[in-house]
Amino acid sequence: MTARIRRLRLLVVMAAVLGLATTAGCANLPDSSQPQALGTINQEPIAEGPPLPTKGRDPDLLLRDFLQATADPADGHLAARQYMTPAASTQWNDVDSHVIVERADTLRESRTENEATYVLRARKVGELSEDGSYHAVDGIIENKIEMTRIDGQWRIDELPDGVMMEYSAFTQSYRRQALYFVTADGQHVAPDLRWIAGRPDELAQQLVNKLIAGPQPYIAPAVRNYLAPPVAVRGTVTKANGDPVGVGVGLGGVRIDFTGIGEMSPRDRELFAAQVVLTLASADVLGPYMLLDDGRPLDERFAGNGWSVDDLGTLADSVQPGALIGLHALRDGKLVKVEANRAPAPAPGYFGEVQNLQSVGLSPDGKLVAAVADAGRQPPQPQRTLMVGSYGGNAFPVAEGGAITRPSWTDDGSAAWAVIDGNRVIRAVTNRDTGTVSVQEVDTTQLTAPDSGPAFELPITELRISRNGVSAVLIADGKVYVAMVLRRPDGTFALTSPRQIAIELSTAATSVDWFSDDTIILATAGNVDPVRTVKMDGSGTASLGGRNLTPPVRQVTASIERQYVADSRAVLEFTRTPEGGDPYWREVPGLGADAVPVLPG
Repeated sequence: MTARIRRLRLLVVMAAVLGLATTAGCANLPDSSQPQALGTINQEPIAEGPPLPTKGRDPDLLLRDFLQATADPADGHLAARQYMTPAASTQWNDVDSHVIVERADTLRESRTENEATYVLRARKVGELSEDGSYHAVDGIIENKIEMTRIDGQWRIDELPDGVMMEYSAFTQSYRRQALYFVTADGQHVAPDLRWIAGRPDELAQQLVNKLIAGPQPYIAPAVRNYLAPPVAVRGTVTKANGDPVGVGVGLGGVRIDFTGIGEMSPRDRELFAAQVVLTLASADVLGPYMLLDDGRPLDERFAGNGWSVDDLGTLADSVQPGALIGLHALRDGKLVKVEANRAPAPAPGYFGEVQNLQSVGLSPDGKLVAAVADAGRQPPQPQRTLMVGSYGGNAFPVAEGGAITRPSWTDDGSAAWAVIDGNRVIRAVTNRDTGTVSVQEVDTTQLTAPDSGPAFELPITELRISRNGVSAVLIADGKVYVAMVLRRPDGTFALTSPRQIAIELSTAATSVDWFSDDTIILATAGNVDPVRTVKMDGSGTASLGGRNLTPPVRQVTASIERQYVADSRAVLEFTRTPEGGDPYWREVPGLGADAVPVLPG
């Protein structure tokens, strides 16, 4: 289950508890109930307009205020235009570009009694596209600002086109949301992150409009959009009871009447609903979700009470490694199983008997293992061998090379991905009926193509496939990239559209994994904040803290529920205290300094 959807279910339960408490004082939740549209809560009054600039403000302070105002896009950036002369406001093109920067410096070039020239200089961290997509960038931007005094008040008289906004102000006006599209196999959903500004009661309409507009170009070849035109919204989005006021605020639910759906199979209608419900739910636009097709229920089963997240089955849970498999570790060259209150014990079969394993990957169901073994040969002979076999059974070699990355399994356990010698990506495909394994080459030419975007330099030292199978996170030359996994009509695979994230890292990345469907966990070679998370669009880098860590951190491995690292002395688990104190890293006992954690995936 994704963190977003888990949060949604918790909010629904909390809201239900609060509602019962206000009417009955104390009550038990029933074993089952039908979703109800309970109206709205905490609906804040809508401001009549942005505040006016402070009177008598010095020009440098007025510029600081202006940078806060530029993050408000309402009414064509009306808040920012109030800091300009009428002529400058008319001439300024606010759609030319949207650059997000760290705190900008205001440097005075000249000033007289009524005229002043300043330079705004800052480091760029991101750019916002018209569709709301965020793109991590790096560089310096300088904007020259001419100011004049009108009726005793300083105003901006000349400025470049485009919007510059500081990241702190940007995150106050915009919220990162996920649009959900269906994976090509129709089994899962994949998030497409967008940043959206506006009132809470506008959010449902904005999200549905963006779904209809479709995914970003880089992800489009890997997903399906069941809301693609000619699908459109008929009329306006309302609460579940038809009330057009305060839609999406509180527990009033949502009613959307679509047109242009045409003839869809029952399964396709479920996938259609999944895109809408998961997108709205992850944005805390609470249900029930009344979805109509030209005035008729999209699915008669949900005509009375609407759709809920629980109606989506496994699609709502996305993909997560089998919780019953549990933690394993690589210790002394063999795979060991880690259980609470027991000493780590060798796994059954080949992988728990040998003593030459360098890295290990478990399939999500725990039935298959891929491992990199020391071949015991000297260069120029291949020194590593990729072994694939069953958990508790035997294994056989499928590929070899001078270096092989930690194997990464697809969600269905059909293939283990690995990189050989830093430049050759393969899929070790297992036929579970026959037990045979075939090696399939993955096309990587787009990774290093001149027009692929950021400079992508080999070698690739880490590759992890996302749990929905749509993306891969890689470390190449110490930098972190997210690439798309494209399955071609002939059954071959390619890695495309690499995008560098975590650009601000001052030291090389050493290990990565998927924290959730839209978040990556990574380790760096540095001593400060060695373990961090970052969103797949490159925004929102955050430290997981270094309490109890002893750098360097050698490896990270994660699921939505649990996160582990191996540092210079132990394997540690990220732990949150029940009292709400600062989280910390707690040692997993019995593994020692040379072990590394292994989770399915």
